[in-house]
Amino acid sequence: MIIKKSKLSKFIKLPNIFDEANLVFTEGKRHLPFSIKRVYYILNMKKGSLRGFHAHKKCQQVIFCIQGRIKLVLDNGSNREEFIIKQPDQGIFLDKMIWHEMSDFVKGTILLVLASDYYKEKDYIRDYQKFLRQVRKELRDDTNE
Repeated sequence: MIIKKSKLSKFIKLPNIFDEANLVFTEGKRHLPFSIKRVYYILNMKKGSLRGFHAHKKCQQVIFCIQGRIKLVLDNGSNREEFIIKQPDQGIFLDKMIWHEMSDFVKGTILLVLASDYYKEKDYIRDYQKFLRQVRKELRDDTNE
């Protein structure tokens, strides 16, 4: 359920059923553009914490801020965008080869991340300059085809 596109990504809104409480749910390939192979959450960040600062070669993710608020920066090597994420039923899709940085966590923030692949350290690019070189290489490869 895509609700809004940006230059680098798209926001995904999950179904939210309210009766005596809010029930938010997702089903892989129905509400997300991939089957879910990994779920993790981040909580109890110390004041001033920074997270992310990497890209994935193949893994795709959707990040939800189910409590609190964060600033998320996305970068594809050519463009950068900043978002404030704070709605528990709205996530932002991180495609492969999108550098992401998370900051400005408010106290009590909980992030939920749904991923298209199992954890593989080889999938991570943790150095921004290496990321930029990889992006440029992929662009050259695409134009040469």
